[in-house]
Parts: sequence; C-alpha cells; structure tokens
Amino acid sequence: MADTETARPIHWKIVVDCADPQAQADFWGAALHYTVEDNNALIERLLELGALPREATIEYRARLAFRDLVGVRHPDDPYDEESGTGLGRRILFQRVPEAKAGKNRLHLDLHPGPGLMAAEVERLTELGASVVREVKEGHGEWVVMADPEGNEMCVH
Repeated sequence: MADTETARPIHWKIVVDCADPQAQADFWGAALHYTVEDNNALIERLLELGALPREATIEYRARLAFRDLVGVRHPDDPYDEESGTGLGRRILFQRVPEAKAGKNRLHLDLHPGPGLMAAEVERLTELGASVVREVKEGHGEWVVMADPEGNEMCVH
C-alpha cells in the first residue's frame, strides 16, 4: 500500500451522462464560465492514423469534435495543447442512449457570492435551466434547479 504522505492526489473529472453532449457543454460552459474543450487537433490526428472512424465525429463550433463526448474546463487550469483536454477542473458530457431517470445522486452546488443568488438563478434560467424548488431551512436557503436535460444543481 502506498504511503499516504508521499502519494500524489488523483486527477479526476466529473462525467455526466446525457442525450446531447454538445448542448450540455454549451449550457454548463456558460453557466460556470468554463471553456468548452477544443479537441480538433487530436481528432484530426486520430482520423489520419485510422484510429477513429469519421462517423464518430461531428462539426461543432466550426471544428471537429467527438460525436459522443465533449468537456468543459476551468479557464485558469492547465490543459494539454495537443489534445485540447483539460488537466484540472473539468466536466465531461457523455452521450448515453437512455433518458435520465430519478433524482441525481451527485449534483453541483453553485456559489455565485453573497447577495447574488437571485441574479444567478435568473441568469441560469435565461441559459435554459429551470427552477425545481426554493428551499428555506434553519441552516440556509438555496434554489434547486435543473439543467436543460433535468440534472439537478443547487444555487446558494
């Protein structure tokens, strides 16, 4: 077993199953002020090598993109310039055939800052989110929202 004092933290990303990865990336990129990843150079290399079939790609934002995957990354975090893939905080949207069913077991809490909750809820609504319910409890208040595909988030 590795010594916890010398073990390096594990790199991670959140993966969201969805019906339309590009639409989700557009929404969440705008919602979080994140950068949508540009994998065009990687895809061109994979196509040239015959390692990726053309039908696995689409044109998205006037560039080649993976048909079934697209990520968004924090604009200040490092990324691999050859692949366009973020190396820090990122969310990957992955196409799946089945629709969302039931409540998310994992969701994002968005904290726009003191006094900014109402404005943030309005901004997210304009981007395509919907208000699920407003919560006021003894330890605080927040708004439960859903993204365009129904994935929950909370705005505090």
